[in-house]
Amino acid sequence: MSVVENFSSEPKAKRRKIEPTINESSSSLSSSSSCGHWYICHGICIGCKSTVKKSQGRAFDYIFDGLQLSHEAVALTKCFTTKLSCLNEKKLHLVLDLDHTLLHTVMVPSLSQAEKYLIEEAGSATRDDLWKIKAVGDPMEFLTKLRPFLRDFLKEANEFFTMYVYTKGSRVYAKQVLELIDPKKLYFGDRVITKTESPHMKTLDFVLAEERGVVIVDDTRNVWPDHKSNLVDISKYSYFRLKGQDSMPYSEEKTDESESEGGLAYVLKLLKEVHQRFFRVEEELESKDVRSLLQEIDFELNVESVE
Repeated sequence: MSVVENFSSEPKAKRRKIEPTINESSSSLSSSSSCGHWYICHGICIGCKSTVKKSQGRAFDYIFDGLQLSHEAVALTKCFTTKLSCLNEKKLHLVLDLDHTLLHTVMVPSLSQAEKYLIEEAGSATRDDLWKIKAVGDPMEFLTKLRPFLRDFLKEANEFFTMYVYTKGSRVYAKQVLELIDPKKLYFGDRVITKTESPHMKTLDFVLAEERGVVIVDDTRNVWPDHKSNLVDISKYSYFRLKGQDSMPYSEEKTDESESEGGLAYVLKLLKEVHQRFFRVEEELESKDVRSLLQEIDFELNVESVE
């Protein structure tokens, strides 16, 4: 069983299966005499059973509690995951933000008087895009409004990408939201990164795929200081009234963003174009990089806007 099959949530290949060649450096996985402490569980090396310091690797608790990978193991896993995903499934990796990208959540007490009607509509038979959520033991209630086109976006994007959620919210919050948009874990599995693992800036260090094959979609650019070249900016989705907002929000107008011309529809078209260009020539997959493709597409769009 490969490194990816052991420690990643990647689905089994549905297309022609191609096994990447494992070079001599990776053979140390099974060599007890030269154990590099590649895989650690709760501080104990899985290979040699010795105690390992946290500084000797990176924690991946979101995959399963207590998992830590050495820097070498992370690099190898990223490499294998990308190769298997590209060759066997023709999929890239997609990292999605939650708030203001896929949905908008507010505390019920912060609703304006003109928005109070939404409390009764949440979760009713007339609304499949508006839900009331509440954590166990927490008296605070929230309303979550799904962005128009979200369900179709996830269904279509899943055909071309292995998807992650990356949020600055808590794991409890992420779990509640994902029960609304992915209750059967068809799209994200356990690939959910929260502020528990990443309390400050966002980074692709936690994503088990090579950066050349990862696209990010987020409404907040500055939280990705080291990975802006992987980033697709999406317009900020605000359904409820924001603090200090002068204009009337969708909630009070009783309207919403367009499904066919809104942020998710636009981004999906761009993602499909990136995927199409990446896999255009199979013999060139090893040299393809989504970062250069995004730059190429952005340049073409800028030229078109000038003309």
